[in-house]
Amino acid sequence: MTTPILAIHGGAGTITRSDMSADKEAAYQQALNDILAAGQRILVDGGSALDAVTEAVRLLEECTLFNAGKGAVLTSAGTYELDASIMDGTTLAAGAVTCVKRLRNPILAARAVMEHSEHVLFTSEGAEAFAQAHGLEFVEPDYYYTEARYAQWQRARQKDGMAMFLDHDAASLMAKPAEPIDPDSKFGTVGAVACDAQGRLAAATSTGGVTNKKVGRVGDTPIVGAGCFANNVAAVSCTGTGEMFIRAVAAYDVAAQMQYAGKSLADAADDVVMRKLVAIEGRGGMIAVDAQGNVALPFNTEGMYRGFARGAEAPVVSIYR
Repeated sequence: MTTPILAIHGGAGTITRSDMSADKEAAYQQALNDILAAGQRILVDGGSALDAVTEAVRLLEECTLFNAGKGAVLTSAGTYELDASIMDGTTLAAGAVTCVKRLRNPILAARAVMEHSEHVLFTSEGAEAFAQAHGLEFVEPDYYYTEARYAQWQRARQKDGMAMFLDHDAASLMAKPAEPIDPDSKFGTVGAVACDAQGRLAAATSTGGVTNKKVGRVGDTPIVGAGCFANNVAAVSCTGTGEMFIRAVAAYDVAAQMQYAGKSLADAADDVVMRKLVAIEGRGGMIAVDAQGNVALPFNTEGMYRGFARGAEAPVVSIYR
């Protein structure tokens, strides 16, 4: 039997520690801790890695502090387009949805695709029709709205109406936010990876995209092998400049280096994040676990909302390097 482990992330980006309130930092830490504890209970009670990552990401989607589900960012048209994916490392089954606009929990739709169709990826209206056919909850677009995300979108539009704002753009934005990681620069994906007591692996990833993105743009989150991957060697969930994670096939590369080059989880994840992605100006990070219960949480930005819970031990959460 393996000691089960769950890891989660809530995005990476530029640290604004000197401008941040203690209350806000505490809110992020508490949210990460509570979500880890919920997923941890599933694993400790003998549940599957797949159920643990599903629940962790669902809760991250429900939390307004993170850019997935409620609290998602706005597109250049002032609309919402959400993406999610999930993968079962035991069977290589995977499901994903992209550009959905009315689903409360995109990760549940991704899991429905994995479990109830012969396909892997559904998009937009087709994804929503599939989700509706399987009884998932729909919401009006204003469900996703938060004042903080709207203000963030307004700042982006005032600065450059055509730009998508990632963390290399953040320094030029006005109005320093009082949050641990600058929301105008944060890569706002959320994700979870787990290894259960039977040594089974799973990964899940969800996002609202990037602020002011062009309508229809799809990043790495719903792309199996790029933003999310799991097999019987490793489970990986990514957050960062999505186009670069797609080009690097970042999530799969970790498992491939372990399987074909005999690297450890830590060495493989570090090579992808700190060398391969940096070489193509890819910024962000990832969380990863292997079948032995090891965990890696590398990132090449100033910070990443992250944490892990091993067995019945107290969760460990971090924001800064």
